[in-house]
Amino acid sequence: MSETTRPGFPPKDVTTLLRLEGIVVLSAAIAAYGSLGGNWWLFALLILAPDLSMLGALRGESFGARLYNAAHTYALPLALMGAAWAAGAGEAVPFLLVWVAHIGLDRALGYGLKYPGLAHQTHLGPIGKAKREARRLANAS
Repeated sequence: MSETTRPGFPPKDVTTLLRLEGIVVLSAAIAAYGSLGGNWWLFALLILAPDLSMLGALRGESFGARLYNAAHTYALPLALMGAAWAAGAGEAVPFLLVWVAHIGLDRALGYGLKYPGLAHQTHLGPIGKAKREARRLANAS
């Protein structure tokens, strides 16, 4: 059984669909940001900000994975967006759209939610060293 089809890792057609979903979310977030008159310099400055959550790994791999996952799920920025909109704090929405765009970009590139305790493994399959090793093993057989 290959690295990307064993239980816990989706087959290629599923990851392709999830990556396409990421492109759609990224595109929609960018379009919404532009329609709200967002500052594109600010967008460029903030697009990688959610990756600061990787610093949680300094406290431990499991904690780091949980913090990274919290910052890389659509639920939190979308819930905050709804709350901001309802509270009349619409000025927060462009910042939250940048966050959503970041997650969409990550998904489009194949970066998923991390498995605690499994370095370089995500819900979209292996990344980094694990992906290179999986390719090496597939080519060797």
